[in-house]
Amino acid sequence: MYRYDEFDARFVSERVEQFRYQVERRLSGELTEDEFKPLRLMNGLYLQLHAYMLRVAVPYGTLSAAQLRKLAHIARKYDKGYGHFTTRQNIQFNWPRLVDVPDILAELATVEMHALQTSGNCIRNVTADHFAGAAEDEIEDPRVLAEIVRQWSSLHPEFSYLPRKFKIAVSGTEQDRAALKFHDVAVQIVKNEAGDVGYRVSAGGGMGRSPYIGHVVGEFVARADILAFLEAVMRVYNQSGRRDNIYKARIKILVNALGADEMRKQIAREFEEIRGTGTLQVPRNELERIAAYFAPPAFEELDDTSAEYEAARASDPGFRAWSDINLARHRAPGYAIATISLKPIGGIPGDCSHVQLDGLAEIMEEIGLDEIRVSHEQNLVLPHVRKADLPALFAGLKTLGLATPNAGLITDIIACPGLDYCDLANARSIPIAQRISERFGAQERQREIGELKIKISGCINACGHHHAGHIGILGVDKKGTEYYQLMLGGSGAEDASIGDILGPAFGEHEIVDAVEDVVGLYLERREPGERFLDTYRRLGSDPFKERVYAAH
Repeated sequence: MYRYDEFDARFVSERVEQFRYQVERRLSGELTEDEFKPLRLMNGLYLQLHAYMLRVAVPYGTLSAAQLRKLAHIARKYDKGYGHFTTRQNIQFNWPRLVDVPDILAELATVEMHALQTSGNCIRNVTADHFAGAAEDEIEDPRVLAEIVRQWSSLHPEFSYLPRKFKIAVSGTEQDRAALKFHDVAVQIVKNEAGDVGYRVSAGGGMGRSPYIGHVVGEFVARADILAFLEAVMRVYNQSGRRDNIYKARIKILVNALGADEMRKQIAREFEEIRGTGTLQVPRNELERIAAYFAPPAFEELDDTSAEYEAARASDPGFRAWSDINLARHRAPGYAIATISLKPIGGIPGDCSHVQLDGLAEIMEEIGLDEIRVSHEQNLVLPHVRKADLPALFAGLKTLGLATPNAGLITDIIACPGLDYCDLANARSIPIAQRISERFGAQERQREIGELKIKISGCINACGHHHAGHIGILGVDKKGTEYYQLMLGGSGAEDASIGDILGPAFGEHEIVDAVEDVVGLYLERREPGERFLDTYRRLGSDPFKERVYAAH
């Protein structure tokens, strides 16, 4: 994984001390809250419903054991004993005291972490496929490009005050595990007919008040030109994006207003001008330097079968269920990709305690694992696990309460913090996620249902990605009462789609029953091999609407 150079270390440390002085001025009363707000947002600090919240960047979702231990220490010393992993592959601390935040940032800097550009109208944390470097169908590890983009975008003088926040995702496979088409800009590593590696660039995706699926604006951008092309996209947006209306300021609104063809033309004009200068071409030696940090481990030459693994599957039903659901194929024989679910039945999606963070670091050190990933689905991933080590991994996860076998199933729910924490929310998300999880918690039932992604947001800002849920749930406020709107048919994968609103919203005591009615109809009407999404697309919304509203 990437290590700070001298510039990175100085840059982060200087920003910590600058913010320490700004906090002192706020606490002394020299700065008002309005004056302090833009300063704290530049450092990832929000003022939420009950307290400050600090959002810590996890670039392209990659963490080391040492960084996990530091996050555990911060959760213990400065917060209430846990952190919350988000759909942007970041971690949030919900209860820090303002006076302690500079010390937290200083401690993060000692393990090469920071909170810069995790908020504000700038280019946010660059996210990536959480199977990067391990997926068997990968062209190249996308984190190399993600790191280049991170360096280019950090405090970029032209793009630090954009019309609105800006989110970039990268992937190295045709299979989309990064919700590419719902990002302001998405970069997908591809090969052309000649076998050359380049980038397909999309722009204008997003959720929220006006959800859109992104449009391809660069079919094949050469490797050396990618920063120039991204700069061209950003310049068009920065020049033409609306600043008079916060609800219409995202690039998705600009692309929709101009039309995809006109957007492509404007980007092409800027690109030709920028490319002609040569100043933003990525030097080969710099590309190679950064790529070296992401070189895969020295995989052992192993058989793809493992006696230890097969013996554990035969003797332990719990391990067999976990390995059936939470493991994915690895590019190297004898290895597997392991998803660690942060969705225990009845638990809070994405939460991880200081005990669990420390425990994961210990497991990594014992098994010899260099890194762990954060997924945009609010889970963790160990990308390079020897199959022979999987029984020991499972035992350790079981001790920590992290061995829930539900990756991709109905209880693997994405949910934003909602009205329990967020001052923008209209309704609670967490209790709804917990009740759905408990309703469908039986392992046999989950496996019978199969792949079904539920995503819950407490307001229209869609931090819970409800538009992209196979079943999406949006919390709304009706005269001070919480209601929940049901959406069906969304997808954040390569078959991206925006869910359809089913009809009138449900009360908080009705929404779980409504979900059960939807699932019941699916089980009755599905054809062999169909996922929920397949059945919904085949039948359309009418049968589901009839079933759900007849019962309510």
